[in-house]
Amino acid sequence: MRPVLRRYSEMAKSIPLALSKEDHERLESIVRTRTLQAQVVTRARILLLKESGDSVDAIADKVDLNRNSVLLCLKKYKEGGVENAIYDAPGRGRNAEITDDEKTWIINVACQKPMDFGYSAETWTYAKLTAHINKTAESAGYTRLSTLTKTSVKNILDAANIKPFRIQYYCENRDPDFDAKMHQVLLVYKQIEMLFDENGELFIPAGEQDIHTVSYDEKPGIQAIATTSPDLPPTKGNGTIKRDYEYKRLGTVSLLAAIDLLTGEAIPLVRDTHKSEDFIDFLKILNDKYPEGDTIQVILDNHTVHTSKKVKQYLETMPGRFIFIFTPKHGSWLNMIEGFFGKMTRQMLRGIRVAAKQELIDRIYKYFDEVNETPVIYHWKYKMDEIDPEESVVIGLSF
Repeated sequence: MRPVLRRYSEMAKSIPLALSKEDHERLESIVRTRTLQAQVVTRARILLLKESGDSVDAIADKVDLNRNSVLLCLKKYKEGGVENAIYDAPGRGRNAEITDDEKTWIINVACQKPMDFGYSAETWTYAKLTAHINKTAESAGYTRLSTLTKTSVKNILDAANIKPFRIQYYCENRDPDFDAKMHQVLLVYKQIEMLFDENGELFIPAGEQDIHTVSYDEKPGIQAIATTSPDLPPTKGNGTIKRDYEYKRLGTVSLLAAIDLLTGEAIPLVRDTHKSEDFIDFLKILNDKYPEGDTIQVILDNHTVHTSKKVKQYLETMPGRFIFIFTPKHGSWLNMIEGFFGKMTRQMLRGIRVAAKQELIDRIYKYFDEVNETPVIYHWKYKMDEIDPEESVVIGLSF
């Protein structure tokens, strides 16, 4: 006996083989298949018998092979798994090159979801896909693929740039009036731009009624999180803040906010919820902020909270005071407040830890105070050259 096999023989005397459920099912399928090469079926039987706890000698008797052949199969399994054990290395009698028709069938299967074939998984793994191909190839008329390896499946899919285990998200355009609504928002931005002189100073023609335009949205679910141990400050030997992995959730808050597109001022309201009542309270803040008789133009999304019966009833109490310009569905990126929220997350919210929920609320308001010390006026650039400022804005909601 060769030295390597002799050493492995000592290890494999009576230790059962621990096959995964997936490997076991695949080997059972191979053993039941009548059209495979005899040596492949025999090697599959060796692994199943070893899983059952049979000794090397007992297995050799049952499959009618010598001990060395059984040990070699078990050794190859230990070194490289099922595929390595039951198939010969390339160049030693492997099947001919896979045909285009066979590749097409494999790709067609890969492009369907596992659930379409009765499995629970949402996406394929190479192992699961290979096992399914091995199991169904004969009935589909591709008998030779019953012994196809996982590596071969991967190579075929890679060549076709198919990755059935990955999900890439996209946004379905469900608003047939997307372009028209976007145009209206951009028209508002263009008209605001025309109110600034070449030095960036705000200019409002005398005698015209002031129109104050704000970009509004909510940022719900801001988490109040507490540490369970104090943070450790940076030291000479460790230049980063060290924080215990353990933490405690203290609840969440919702931020209702707007930025004045003429002055850059940021206007906050922090609440536990962002319901119609909360939105009305924010509108009251705007109403109190701007001079009586002026128009307040609000750019916002068409969320049900913004058009609820309660909101409409409130707006009816002050005709002409508010004008709503709605962004299209899935067009939140058109709302300039989103850029402000992103900046806030980077500068203040990321990694924040507080001792109490009220501390989070206080720090949010403090952030707005800091921002408003040197307000930044936001200017929209995208597609501005295509907009005629003489056009009239189509109002989304007004009373």
